[in-house]
Amino acid sequence: MMCLAGRRIAVTPPGPKTSKLLERDKRVISPSYYRTYPIVVDSGSDCLVRDVDGNVYIDLAASVAVLQTGHCHPRVVEAIKRQAEKLIHYAFAGFCHEPGVELGEKLCQITPGSFDKKVCYGNSGAEAVEAALKMVRWHTGKHRIISFIGGFHGRTFGALTCTTSKLVIVEKFGPLLPGVVHVPYPYCYRCPFRMEYPDCGLYCVDFIDEWYLSRFVPPSEVAAFVFEPIQGERGYIVPPEDYFKKLKKLADGYGILLIDDEIQMGVGRTGKWWAIQHYGVEPDAICFAKGIASGMPLSGVVARAEIMDWQMGTHFGTFSANPVSCAAALATLEVIEEEGLMENAVKVGEHTMRRLREVAEEVELIGDVRGKGLAIAFELVKDRKTKEPAVKECLKTLIGSLKRGVLLLRAGESTVRMCPPLTMSVELMDEAIDVIADVLKEVSRGEV
Repeated sequence: MMCLAGRRIAVTPPGPKTSKLLERDKRVISPSYYRTYPIVVDSGSDCLVRDVDGNVYIDLAASVAVLQTGHCHPRVVEAIKRQAEKLIHYAFAGFCHEPGVELGEKLCQITPGSFDKKVCYGNSGAEAVEAALKMVRWHTGKHRIISFIGGFHGRTFGALTCTTSKLVIVEKFGPLLPGVVHVPYPYCYRCPFRMEYPDCGLYCVDFIDEWYLSRFVPPSEVAAFVFEPIQGERGYIVPPEDYFKKLKKLADGYGILLIDDEIQMGVGRTGKWWAIQHYGVEPDAICFAKGIASGMPLSGVVARAEIMDWQMGTHFGTFSANPVSCAAALATLEVIEEEGLMENAVKVGEHTMRRLREVAEEVELIGDVRGKGLAIAFELVKDRKTKEPAVKECLKTLIGSLKRGVLLLRAGESTVRMCPPLTMSVELMDEAIDVIADVLKEVSRGEV
């Protein structure tokens, strides 16, 4: 199932129906929800989405990296229908059902590591992180956690404590979970130490040891590092290829576990099942959500069996491992494997990176292009030497592209991210990039 037909703008967004629905939304829905984009989604098919006014968009957002198999993939829809007709729900916490067990077996098979593993289910990415934090505290008896500056792990209290991607996410919610500290992430384009890779020798890892673990964070009290293999909300920050091996060596030396948050980058998005596989490291636990069930709510943690040793009743949820969601997940994983979607992510992703770098040769606004597979971003700056974030220009690019039929997402201060369905075709991506290039040129000239 690949995208063929393209975008169509019938009325400049926001159209009349969209405007009316957004007014209704404003009256009854919490203002905490983002409403950056003037669009009300009505339906979707593969890599295209239609709004209530009949406009058709090329979807490079995929509901924030959720729709790995595209909108309404027939095999996923059929799996949902079949399971819904049989059993919509029965609590996996206390009772057992086959879809939950079968999915658990599959997840243990496709996650890195030949060791025995176990799965704990949830409904959202934040729930998965919460479960992982509780699990490592239970197993190790240690209370401290080290996470990374710029990371995003969710908005519930434990996950929120590990999150530092934006001030608005944490402001006014303290005090948060005690015992969590934040260390620099390898954001090489904006290195906090003003060094350059590889001459830096990955000093950002040495810094953790020399300034944290040797001075005020007793390593004997640290249960785990929590990290994203590629930071999502901060702007698709891709670490150097040898970074995680050095981090693991540090962690192993102190007996600290590794929790790998794959919520945005996992399930084939980067061209491998899990982004950490690009780095040759086997984490102790992997958190999954978003793309696992093609839009159905499902999340969880896959961990070494020896560390998922908490006793019965310690952690579960009524709706975790919902059988319809599990059936959708099993179908999603089958589609990704059988239709070669990870291979397609690599092919289309490499093509997209080349195209964007060509655009960057003409558009000075683009300071950096980065990514893996179909997790791609370009960071906009006012000046390539000072790297001052081009915040307004970024927003203009997002809205300008939307009005011409391309859906994008913002990340960080001034980064545009692209995380389309893994079914995206080269042809449709080229159409989208042509639109983005035109908008960027107009923004650069001050015409938008």
